[in-house]
Amino acid sequence: MKKIDINLKNFSYSIMISSGGLIENKYTFSIFKKKEKVVLITNNVLHKILSEKKISLFSKYNIDLDILIIPDGENSKTFIQAEYIITQLITKCYNRNNTLLIALGGGVIGDLTGFVASIYQRGIKFIQVPTTLLSQVDASIGGKTGVNHVLGKNMIGSFWHPSAVIIDIDFLATLPLNQLISGLAEVIKYAIIFDKLFFLWLEKNVDNLISLDKKSILYCINKCCELKSKIVEIDERDTNSRSLLNLGHTYGHAIESYTKYSSWLHGEAVSVGIAMASFASELLGFLKHNDTLRILNLLLKTGLPIKGPSNMNESNYINIMKRDKKIVSSKIRLVIPVSIGKAIINDFVSINTICLSIQKCQDYFVK
Repeated sequence: MKKIDINLKNFSYSIMISSGGLIENKYTFSIFKKKEKVVLITNNVLHKILSEKKISLFSKYNIDLDILIIPDGENSKTFIQAEYIITQLITKCYNRNNTLLIALGGGVIGDLTGFVASIYQRGIKFIQVPTTLLSQVDASIGGKTGVNHVLGKNMIGSFWHPSAVIIDIDFLATLPLNQLISGLAEVIKYAIIFDKLFFLWLEKNVDNLISLDKKSILYCINKCCELKSKIVEIDERDTNSRSLLNLGHTYGHAIESYTKYSSWLHGEAVSVGIAMASFASELLGFLKHNDTLRILNLLLKTGLPIKGPSNMNESNYINIMKRDKKIVSSKIRLVIPVSIGKAIINDFVSINTICLSIQKCQDYFVK
């Protein structure tokens, strides 16, 4: 088991990473306090995968367990589902002094559970048990919670850190291939922003990750968690350098919003956003063309898209991007890579440059 500590000004917690058995580990169950009521929040797909043996472990350790199930998918990340969970907590008289929530699932479950935890009785404890690659390397770490609005993704939310993040890579074997590949977009994002050597490693090892080679997966997740924890410690509230983690997300969130969170996975949309941000950087004179090509080639090699929806034009992107919460003084703020391993935040990208970057992606010819 690998353990990474996140030390913040007023709160600290640990990320625990293992291959198999972590959810059954005595150390894991030592997190729960005596007489603490545990509410496990998951989706209908994962609930079918969970074995009675795993659920019965809570009884073995004398833990009072309740399970709340919501529908799978991004469309469940709403006020409606948050209200459903809160109604169940109130009805069953759960309170913040003796109750712990567990988010067992991907980014949707983690964000939704964390959001409920942050507002229920003005704050209740919760633990992240991420089961997708995307949530294991990114969404479960750092305390960002929220729900979507019909006009934009993650427009309603709060900062509320978990008491622990428990990562068992064996859950990845339950994922459809497109979900696994989607998560690799966030992995590639970290390499582009922070670590050229990690990017080189990904170029050589992406096939091992897709085939779930345990040594490669453990190294990859550990590397991403280390990078994320460091940036969260530096900028907990996302007011400065943590915004670098939004590489590809301004374009990507526009795609998700335009398609009503129904046909594009988050990582797929972010992949297109990374490609567009790379072209924008090249147009601005920062990123070398050869580096743009390497980024595009790695995304394509991974099986990720670099072109957005065929029925989505530049005006569709711009209209949604103008509503993004990352807008500063009416300017569209973009994170752009200036080289492989380094990115910057640019508050003055013109609408024309953004439109050209979208066109370049849509017109890109794969040789």
